[in-house]
Amino acid sequence: LGTSPEVIDMAEDRDLFRAMMDKLGIPMPEAGMAVDVDEALAIAEKIGYPVMVRPSYVLGGRGMEVVHDDEAMTFYMRAAVGVTPDRPILIDRFLHHATECEADAISDGENVFVPAVMEHIELAGIHSGDSACILPSRNLTKDQVETIRDYTSRIAKEMHVVGLMNMQYAIEDGEVYVLEANPRASRTVPLVSKVCNIKMVKLATDIMTSYLTGRPSPVPALKEKKIPHYVLGPEMRSTGEVLGMSTSVGEAIYKAQEATQTRLPSSGTVLLSVNDKDKIELIEVARGFYECGFTLMGTGRTCDVMVAAGLPAEKVCKINEGRPNILDKITNGEVAIIINTPNDKKGRGDDSYIRKAAVKAKIPYFTNMAAAKATVQALRSIKKNGHLEVKSLQEFHSEIQ
Repeated sequence: LGTSPEVIDMAEDRDLFRAMMDKLGIPMPEAGMAVDVDEALAIAEKIGYPVMVRPSYVLGGRGMEVVHDDEAMTFYMRAAVGVTPDRPILIDRFLHHATECEADAISDGENVFVPAVMEHIELAGIHSGDSACILPSRNLTKDQVETIRDYTSRIAKEMHVVGLMNMQYAIEDGEVYVLEANPRASRTVPLVSKVCNIKMVKLATDIMTSYLTGRPSPVPALKEKKIPHYVLGPEMRSTGEVLGMSTSVGEAIYKAQEATQTRLPSSGTVLLSVNDKDKIELIEVARGFYECGFTLMGTGRTCDVMVAAGLPAEKVCKINEGRPNILDKITNGEVAIIINTPNDKKGRGDDSYIRKAAVKAKIPYFTNMAAAKATVQALRSIKKNGHLEVKSLQEFHSEIQ
């Protein structure tokens, strides 16, 4: 197709893509483009905060932020470099507590096949390159999966895609929104191919060279498969892909984490320091760790909430609040796992120091509650079974219906 790596993300194609979605009746989050502060503030007021902002002229989501008010928007726009009428800032409505998911597809221009729908563990707002995805999806309804398959098929046909295509979606309050359409092979293609036992690259190559070979399209003969096992893995993490496969979701999570060379500990102290909006999920996470045999440690109100819920927790000082503080506990080897979801500017500063200390001490470190819940699920699975299931890839494939 001669397209750039994320062609539909680029500002020059954004309006065309939105027009295409309007034609197909497929919803997208409200959005706009701005080249100065006044334009950005007007768009944000129309859409409503929070909004997702990012430059239109970079790849891979660099420079993307969630902006919550006029002050933050003004600061972002004034700090943006290289903004011109041809290179605006993209502003999208931020989808609240939305589940992000993806679908890779094979298309011959008329027929489209989607092997499986992948569900991100982290909620929308965490870049897909820093997320973990699980396949097949476990929390999406049958109707939502069918909607994603339908949207993917219609978009591929409308764009006349011949070969591979990747779609990214978000589900908010039960409604499926399209985020991106990438008419190219995605980094998830090897993962889907291995899990679903389908040679996606070979099939796509066969389709794209059919005008030379004369062979008929293989897409109409492809059949949907029932995948009895789960696969989970961070999609990029800057250092490469990893993959964990098991008939148990929790064990797949554990294997994927182990593959990153950061094995989850079986005991020790969990340090929790979460922002106010995440405290609604705090007790579920803290109780999960406690039931897995971990001791609890928390900062300020995080500790107070745990204690009020009847969980034994030790209070520890934040940075610059006294000694010993969080960094002291980490440096002294008193922490096994860290759950830290900062919010305000001070929190983000603390987060930087905590993250550096955690990396240096090789301590598992999670910055959102979805990942924390997944970690609890992994620990519960290992505690229950006592060992990891070991199967060859061929054994997993033989169980696919």
